[in-house]
Amino acid sequence: MTIDDWVKLSLPDSQGDLLLQMDIEGSEYEVLSGASDDLLKRFRIIVVEFHSLNELWSKPFFKLVSQVFEKLLQTHTCVHNHPNNCSDSVRIGDIEIPMVVELTFLRNDRIRGSSFAKIFPHPLDVDNRQKKPSLLLPKCWYSGK
Repeated sequence: MTIDDWVKLSLPDSQGDLLLQMDIEGSEYEVLSGASDDLLKRFRIIVVEFHSLNELWSKPFFKLVSQVFEKLLQTHTCVHNHPNNCSDSVRIGDIEIPMVVELTFLRNDRIRGSSFAKIFPHPLDVDNRQKKPSLLLPKCWYSGK
């Protein structure tokens, strides 16, 4: 079943805005890749926990992830990024990547202004696991360095 089929079955008469919250342990890439552009445009807000980012150095995985993010960024802007401390981060050279990250996207027609956060973690961020050290958002993800 595709996400388009699921929405049609779950909300057969709905034509308005939707909210998508997804935590499906690694299957998010295939689901989002297969989603129609028309359906993605209906989501005012998309919140997704992305897994296995430590695999970005694998060419096939990188290609899939790139395709998904390019698709999302056609209609949405990432407005929040929170490394999940359920897993560690990996570092190759000077690039550090959390293995699991929670991203929130807002549909572009809902964006009013474009200021960027400069303090991380955000005051409303909460660790996913209390007895494990926090993961900070790698500086290269927001400083341009």
